Amino acid sequence: MAMSRRQKIIELLLDVEQPISIPEMARILKIDEENIKNDLPRILELARNKGWKLIIVPQRCKKCGHVFEPSVHIASKCPSCGSQWLEGPWFKLEK
Repeated sequence: MAMSRRQKIIELLLDVEQPISIPEMARILKIDEENIKNDLPRILELARNKGWKLIIVPQRCKKCGHVFEPSVHIASKCPSCGSQWLEGPWFKLEK
């Protein structure tokens, strides 16, 4: 039986050595970034229910250095300076 999209994302997040970005996940799995963004909140819930830990390296503004709160929700601009020049977040799952 083929794995679902969420199962593929979960397997990748368990297998990576270092936290990985959504664009990297999309490229590796050949899945649209929007689908991954939409699946992450459910994956976080599943991970919590299984006692796993979702590691989130938060987004950061490349212009002013503002570090966001760790979240599965992706910001489009910096609340400090308004810049859209953001990097991250990165994700990894640990059992």
